[in-house]
Amino acid sequence: MRVLWILVLMIFSNGLGVSGANKRPEFVNIGAILAFNSTIGKVARVAVQAAIDDVNSDPSILGGTKLRMKMQDTNDSGFLGIIEALRFMETDTVAIVGPQSSVTAHVVSFIAAELQVPLLSYSATDPTLSSLQFPFFVRTSLNDLFQMTAVAELVHYYGWRDVIAIYGDDDYGRNGIAALGDKLAEKRCQISYNVPLSPEATRDEITDALVEVALTESRILVVHTLATWAPFVFSVAQYLGMMGTGYVWIATNWLSTLLDTSSPLPEDTVHNIQGVITLRMYTPNSEPKRKFVSRWSNLTSGIKANGPTGLSTYGLYAYDTVWLLARAIDAFFDQEGNISFSNDSRLIELNGGDLHLDALSIFNGGRMLLKNILQVNMTGVTGQIKFNADGNLIQPAYEIINVVGTGYRKIGYWSNYSGLSVVPPETLYSMPPNQSSSSQKLYPVIWPGQATQKPRGWVFPNNGRHLRIGIPNRAVYPEFVSQVPGTEVFSGYCIDVFTAAANLLPYAVPYKLEPFGEGITNPSGTELVRMITAGVYDAAVGDIAITTNRTRMADFTQPYIESGLVVVVPVKKVNSDAWAFLRPFTRKMWVVTACFFIIVGIVVWILEHRLNDDFRGPPRRQCITVLWFSFSTWFFAHRENTVSTLGRFVLLIWLFVVLIINSSYTASLTSILTVQQLYSPITGIEYLRSIRDPIGYQQGSFAREYLIDELGIDESRLVPLITPEEYSKALKDGPHKGGVAAVVDERPYVELFLSTRCEFSIVGQEFTKNGWGFAFPRDSPLAVDISTAILQLSENGDLQRIHDKWLMRSACSSAGTKFEVDRLQLRSFWGLFMICGLACFLALLLHFLKMMRQFSRHHSEELASSGQSSRSARLQTFLTFVDEKEEEVKHRSKRRQLEGVSNRSQEKSVYSSSSKRIRVDSPSDTGLGAGSEA
Repeated sequence: MRVLWILVLMIFSNGLGVSGANKRPEFVNIGAILAFNSTIGKVARVAVQAAIDDVNSDPSILGGTKLRMKMQDTNDSGFLGIIEALRFMETDTVAIVGPQSSVTAHVVSFIAAELQVPLLSYSATDPTLSSLQFPFFVRTSLNDLFQMTAVAELVHYYGWRDVIAIYGDDDYGRNGIAALGDKLAEKRCQISYNVPLSPEATRDEITDALVEVALTESRILVVHTLATWAPFVFSVAQYLGMMGTGYVWIATNWLSTLLDTSSPLPEDTVHNIQGVITLRMYTPNSEPKRKFVSRWSNLTSGIKANGPTGLSTYGLYAYDTVWLLARAIDAFFDQEGNISFSNDSRLIELNGGDLHLDALSIFNGGRMLLKNILQVNMTGVTGQIKFNADGNLIQPAYEIINVVGTGYRKIGYWSNYSGLSVVPPETLYSMPPNQSSSSQKLYPVIWPGQATQKPRGWVFPNNGRHLRIGIPNRAVYPEFVSQVPGTEVFSGYCIDVFTAAANLLPYAVPYKLEPFGEGITNPSGTELVRMITAGVYDAAVGDIAITTNRTRMADFTQPYIESGLVVVVPVKKVNSDAWAFLRPFTRKMWVVTACFFIIVGIVVWILEHRLNDDFRGPPRRQCITVLWFSFSTWFFAHRENTVSTLGRFVLLIWLFVVLIINSSYTASLTSILTVQQLYSPITGIEYLRSIRDPIGYQQGSFAREYLIDELGIDESRLVPLITPEEYSKALKDGPHKGGVAAVVDERPYVELFLSTRCEFSIVGQEFTKNGWGFAFPRDSPLAVDISTAILQLSENGDLQRIHDKWLMRSACSSAGTKFEVDRLQLRSFWGLFMICGLACFLALLLHFLKMMRQFSRHHSEELASSGQSSRSARLQTFLTFVDEKEEEVKHRSKRRQLEGVSNRSQEKSVYSSSSKRIRVDSPSDTGLGAGSEA
């Protein structure tokens, strides 16, 4: 019995040992790397300590385990931040809250990955820290990638294109601006000028940088740096006059953090940031947030040495970071995780040095704890905390703030879900996502200089240089562009349009016109546009056609004149002659029309022959009737009546066809006899492609490339021409005397050429549709403003008045003259002829079926009785039947029916008399029999 009790005690003691092995530890060591005196660090220090106290005071969180937090001050030094991280790795630390700086986080993340200690940073927002290179880095606030997306959408919302980026030249600044550049490119915007500043920039360095910024074109400035020296940027900008009207300053969330933490700011600082737009990480209003905000004054009551410390969003995220880590550690213990450390074999090999790196140990449960951190789904003072597959917090959002007076005003929100809006993001999450341009909205902004109108966003560079505008120095057509001899003055239609448009701009445009070309030959418009791409010219003004190839090199304004390639040929006048009445129709049209007259006459004769006496008689008379009837329908003068339904149907269709043909013929003949006609065998560009004759074009025009590349015309056929006199001579000589068959040129030139030369004319239609415009560099805002001015000139009539001033010519009037149009072709009427033909065929088919039915009914018995059943006999009988009048056939059939009835009645009477005779004889026989019997 004693042995039995000993065994029970042994088993019980072993059970206690097993349960003790799984018991949670009393303390868990965690560290925090902060900069105690920084704008972010002084708030985060209070928030982290408050979170530690709250977690440790709630036994339901860790089941009795306490968090032992040790904070280290980096004193805003990246080097000290690395050292403090290494010191934590020597003390069995399972996780580190921090680092605060993105620069430090890059280095410490390598150490954390090697020793498998998770880093939870609430303020290192560098987008590149989310890469797979740093698996143990966990960002517990918003990624700067989303902030830069909000800035890019803000720039796009106001219609700006070019942005100047001012940033600290470190990992935080460079990577953030790189993300901004990518997001701007998605909106077809760009960073036109980068201003990197040293992280410890002095006032003189900032002044030198902003002086260069003031000489640039863009007036949209984005400041992305640390709050330690960023206010000096605005102080220098105020000193240089860069905080006035026309400028737009956008600061990232460092400014909102400064406003929240150090408010009220000094009076001069507030004065320097008037009109600035900044962003703040958005945290929705909730009961936990309100409770924590109400506690903040008590939490900071003992640290007022440097003035009051306000609560910023970084403080809220730092508070939630500790709670996030506590819940992850609790899940770690629930999964029977064990806090243990082991030596790194690679560090042991370094033993013997003075750094004692072998003291660093690997956290064996680091991967399990990291997994639990990323799987936490909780609601904290910042809202819902949950990570997506990329390791970023879900539902990122920012408030957009406008600094006005001694405070600020909220002008809207940005969220990754719905873009820009004036409604809090949480109210939009229950609706379908909508980021269309019509749904993007913000409240009005008070811009720098107390301006309420949206700034244009750019000015001409204030570097004393005028815009260099290239002007094509043409050898011909001075009405469009020409240089006054001996001067630098240009005149012409294109110059007047540009000058009028520039005068409508709400700002002055300093420019200088420079000739392109020597004035002996016509310069290439494509080469002039290419000079803009090469930076030789800032714009090009003149008779420059807008083509696809040129739009790839530069931006063009709204077309100020319509243009397109046309064909010019020599023409001759066509006078009326004795046979003019035959010219409205082509030969094929005349033949087909005559054939249908005869066909319809024959069809009507067939349909009416057995019913209508007008279509019967001797063969000669019937032929004359067919011809007379058919051709008299042209004038609707036919006298013969149609009595059959099918004949009337065919005649109705035919009269409709005749009406259309007659009307078309009359209209065409009237035009031929009353309007002077011009004639050329060339009908358009398609005709030129089908022949091998030479084609002329204006030297320097895009017509040459178009004819070769687009229409496939051989280059050897193209002849360059310069002056209108060369045009005229080449067209008159023709292809057989060394000239050309036609000239292909743009319509404005051709109209000016034809104004004094009536022996030439345009044939066919324009085979390109484009216009002339002014060329500017890609994404130039001046192109948009000039386009708007051109539209204003068009609406108020000034554009037409400029056109009439330079291009209105009346020396060769074309009134009463018309280029000979094509004759009426068969293809224009084939539908009518097809309908008429189908009607004739259908009528004949029904008529034939009707005759076959009548023939089989009226002549089958006759053929059977006569014994003529051969094929020739039946055919002869059928032809006789067809020629007979239908009334006679019916009469003969009726007579035959009456004869048949008469014969049957006679047979019936004979049969009845014989029956009576039989009945008379039968009684006498019976009587005689009876008498005998008696």
